[in-house]
Amino acid sequence: MKLVEDVVSVPSAAGEIRTAVIAPVGGGRWPGVLLYTDIFQLTESTLRTARRLAASGFVVVVPEIYPHGAVAGVALEFDDAGKKAGLDAAAATTTAAFDADRVAVLDWMAARDDVTALFATGFCLGGHLAFRAAFDQRVEATVCFYPTGLQNGSLGADDAGSLARAADIAGRLLIVFGSNDPHVPAGARLQIVSALYAAGHDDVELHVYRGGEHAFMRDVGPRHDPELTDLALAEAVSFFTARST
Repeated sequence: MKLVEDVVSVPSAAGEIRTAVIAPVGGGRWPGVLLYTDIFQLTESTLRTARRLAASGFVVVVPEIYPHGAVAGVALEFDDAGKKAGLDAAAATTTAAFDADRVAVLDWMAARDDVTALFATGFCLGGHLAFRAAFDQRVEATVCFYPTGLQNGSLGADDAGSLARAADIAGRLLIVFGSNDPHVPAGARLQIVSALYAAGHDDVELHVYRGGEHAFMRDVGPRHDPELTDLALAEAVSFFTARST
């Protein structure tokens, strides 16, 4: 499926949010997917993944996760300096600020004539943000790829306490982990799933891919696993598609 791509500015109380929008060509109406990047923002690597998702029949909306600070408008490099800049930006962002930007983007998506439903997804820290997006009752399904910090509330400048709000999730939830992810080891995964079950989400779909490292879907660097990436994207498309009809 051919795609049309644009970069727009989504208004928010804190200022504009630079956002990539990728959709099938030819008009029509499609489910909308709010896609959160990892800490490196709008890199070509993440945009390639977003394009693959859009080609399955979605309007994919990819906002910067740090749109108001020092790295606004910057796609960070996958090196130590880029990692530090991304982590520093996270440490300077409160949970309330992340949440306010989420509401702004979802409101903007919901107002689009070409969007039929609202879904969310994200990678790494963005997976945690996608989990929080699921608190919005308009979000019908969410896929979190190796979300970091759920087990201990680590997200930004304060304790996000996201797991404690798991009962606020009304839509369906799919979480994908790699078995060799040091940021979310087996004990952390057990903690997350136990909290979800305790909150009534005993139908959460959990996938733990054997041998998958953290960021195995990032198609740059030695952690990338193309086979697992294809599998994860196929699972996400299937999950979303089943909920869009």
